[in-house]
Amino acid sequence: MPDRLPEHDKRFFAAVKTGEKRKLRAREKRKDPIWFGLGTFGMVGWAVAIPTVLGIFLGVWIDLRWPGPYSWTLMLLVIGLVLGCINAWFWINRQRRTIERERNDHGR
Repeated sequence: MPDRLPEHDKRFFAAVKTGEKRKLRAREKRKDPIWFGLGTFGMVGWAVAIPTVLGIFLGVWIDLRWPGPYSWTLMLLVIGLVLGCINAWFWINRQRRTIERERNDHGR
């Protein structure tokens, strides 16, 4: 790029270059976005479902073993659901940070 160009032209060329790099990187990484999306959706679902189901099983076992006035099944279901949602939130947040870091590293 010649040094005689005005500043706004230099910024324009830099923006085009950055966009071109992003498109080329996206083409390289593009395997099957539908399957990637379904995989992500499934991962989040399992991250919530497993702790919830484990809480239910543990609660049923405690209720059968030591009956009492409170339902351990319901309490552990809610606890498992909350832990699963927190787990999914951390997982999604980690993926978002990875994508942003990758975008920033390659955007230069």
